[in-house]
Amino acid sequence: MKDIKGLTEEEYLEKYNSSKYEKPSLTVDILLFTLDEIRNEDIKRLPEKELKILLIKRNEHPFIGTWGISGGFVDINESVDNAAYRELTKDANIEDVYMEQLYTWGEVNRDPRMRVVSASYIALVNKQGLKEKAGDEVNDLAWFSISKELISDYTTQNGQLIKNYIISLISNEKDIKIIYKIKETNIFIGFNTKVDYKFEVEKSSNSTLAFDHVEILSYALERMSNKVQYTTIAFSLLSKNFTLTELQQVYELLLGRKLTKPNFRRWISKIVEETSYTKREGSYRPSKLYTLNKKLILKEFINI
Repeated sequence: MKDIKGLTEEEYLEKYNSSKYEKPSLTVDILLFTLDEIRNEDIKRLPEKELKILLIKRNEHPFIGTWGISGGFVDINESVDNAAYRELTKDANIEDVYMEQLYTWGEVNRDPRMRVVSASYIALVNKQGLKEKAGDEVNDLAWFSISKELISDYTTQNGQLIKNYIISLISNEKDIKIIYKIKETNIFIGFNTKVDYKFEVEKSSNSTLAFDHVEILSYALERMSNKVQYTTIAFSLLSKNFTLTELQQVYELLLGRKLTKPNFRRWISKIVEETSYTKREGSYRPSKLYTLNKKLILKEFINI
């Protein structure tokens, strides 16, 4: 088949001038999350868990001295997914990980060096899946506890929905505190919603995040909060066998809200199955261990 100029596809490609379009660079950003236990000296209390993310301290311009998400450029002969996995395993030794593409970030001036488009990925791993060569042994890598708290939300007279959040990133080992105020304005345009973000660093912070990484982090936490209600991503943060209390803690961390114990256990009973193992937590009697029942996973989860 020939085109209007009488060229076959082979002839067209041979004459094609790829230099007539400027080429943006393509990068991948990897948001690696895990769970850690909060140290508690009271043995009578059940151990609590916190969500953590791996961040890297930049040792070169731009944003030298700030912290950022793991990532790098995609090679010309490399798929985006392969680049993401390469960057993930380069910065953290991982045995098993859940990973999926989050979003593509393409604001014109997001990188002061040049036009850079980034495909971001979320990766969730149980702490036991991290080998000894994890980030805490390298000076420019650190695990930060991360949380996002809704402070207020309201609708303006012209129909805009305003949400105000606080995102906190804390590394006790590095004595680093990064806290942002976020104002999220949802503008309704027909059947679509445009979201405008404004960020302000809290005075109590002693460092900042590079590029637009605070926006990426904020969006990742929101996405995980939604996905945990209809997928099994919560289980990727746990060992194969777990207590129902541990599982509820994971759901509460990802959802950003507390759950009623009886309601949660009634809902989750369709997804897990009891094992013959037990686990002692604190001074309490041993708790039964459960595992994900892959045979009974619902095609569509009921929102918790």
